[in-house]
Amino acid sequence: MAADNIILVGFMATGKSHVGRLISRLTGRRMADIDEEIVRRARKPIHRIFSEDGEAVFRAMERHAALTLCEGGNKVISAGGGAFAQELTRQVLLDSGAVFCLTARPETIHHRITRGSPNAAVRPMLAGGDPLERIRELLEERAEAYAHAHHTVATDDRTPEQVADEVLRIYESHVNSVQPTITQSSGGPQ
Repeated sequence: MAADNIILVGFMATGKSHVGRLISRLTGRRMADIDEEIVRRARKPIHRIFSEDGEAVFRAMERHAALTLCEGGNKVISAGGGAFAQELTRQVLLDSGAVFCLTARPETIHHRITRGSPNAAVRPMLAGGDPLERIRELLEERAEAYAHAHHTVATDDRTPEQVADEVLRIYESHVNSVQPTITQSSGGPQ
């Protein structure tokens, strides 16, 4: 499996897909979104996979999509909010490139999901109860998993362009720091 992918993980509404598309445009790398791949393969939206097939089936599809999309390298890969919390999927992603966890405060995530509307549709993982409280619970549950990412970038109060620039700055400094240094000799005796 290639280890030169730029992989974006983190909670829902932290900007993974949007930032991933920007990085793809800036670098010429192919963009691969694990959730979009699952929808394409299942031929139904994620909320229907959850309601009709259950979370276990969705997570298995997610793991398979991660394995497939990470092959070949030189991609920008966006993973769904819970993908990195699954140990097997997390290991696939960690072994396949530089993993960046995009973060945001619970209130920021809630506002992005609802766009400020109390009547906004609720995502499957937030159903049943107060969505803001559920966001806090899930963030706490996933904190240990998200801590395994190679890098963390906060997205609060930043535009997607600023986040993409920060990810690329970190990635390029990381790549440059692990490249062997080549020095030229003057050709004379040392």
